[in-house]
Amino acid sequence: MTENRWRVLPLTTERTRALADCHIACWREAYRDLVPAHVLAAFDIDRRAEAWERIRANNPDAIVIALADDLVIGFACGGPARDDSPVAARELNAMYVRAAWYGTGLAHDLMRAVLDPEVDTSLWVFEQNPRAQTFYRKYGFELDGTHRTEAFTPAVEVRMIRRAEFSSRR
Repeated sequence: MTENRWRVLPLTTERTRALADCHIACWREAYRDLVPAHVLAAFDIDRRAEAWERIRANNPDAIVIALADDLVIGFACGGPARDDSPVAARELNAMYVRAAWYGTGLAHDLMRAVLDPEVDTSLWVFEQNPRAQTFYRKYGFELDGTHRTEAFTPAVEVRMIRRAEFSSRR
């Protein structure tokens, strides 16, 4: 068995800026054809770092990062559902891997770190992102028919739900 070239760790204050840099890079890589270029260009690393630090401070166990040497190459964030009428107790708020690390197993390690197999979990994903939807289906997420417009763009998101009983069937 080969050893991973990364480590998955909880986010610390010292790494929030590196996480922000990774987040912006991942958005620009993954959503180039889904999100208007001016929106992607407008992301500000300082504001993203401040936002991630607030999330980390309010819920210190919610965010995990993947490090290769000292570079943040991916991250995931899960916590209480944020929908007005939640359909699951938890929500996968973010799951990103830098494009150079696609297909390495890194995303699997991040998902294992944030998913609680005993708790129903929801997430929102771009409707026009079949690659991501296929990835989430591997972990038991299924579309529930709910749509919304994403906050930063005119893109439509769809909700997926993973029921706790999925883990008992595996």
